[in-house]
Amino acid sequence: MTLDEIKDLIEKEDGVMLYFWGDNCAVCDALKPKIKEAFEDNFPKIKQIYIDAKNSQEIAANFSVFSIPTTIVFLGGKEFAREGRAVSIASLVEKIKRPYNILLN
Repeated sequence: MTLDEIKDLIEKEDGVMLYFWGDNCAVCDALKPKIKEAFEDNFPKIKQIYIDAKNSQEIAANFSVFSIPTTIVFLGGKEFAREGRAVSIASLVEKIKRPYNILLN
């Protein structure tokens, strides 16, 4: 996916989650399936995009991602939440739940 395609999705979709990861990152590997499951279970209307930061450096730089893993959630075209490194899934879900229900339900 290109930077322009991602920007277009953020504009057009009500909710988008970007997950920046790396193939040599143990934390990324452990967190990725948990993030995926949490979003599928709690936020099915949010489009999920997984980006290998090493192979997509222009995209990572555009979103000011300098460490991995980083999760960025956009609601209504605006950045709403950003979590990096050791992410609490429960905390992230709780942070997004109310605005998600207001905007997307």
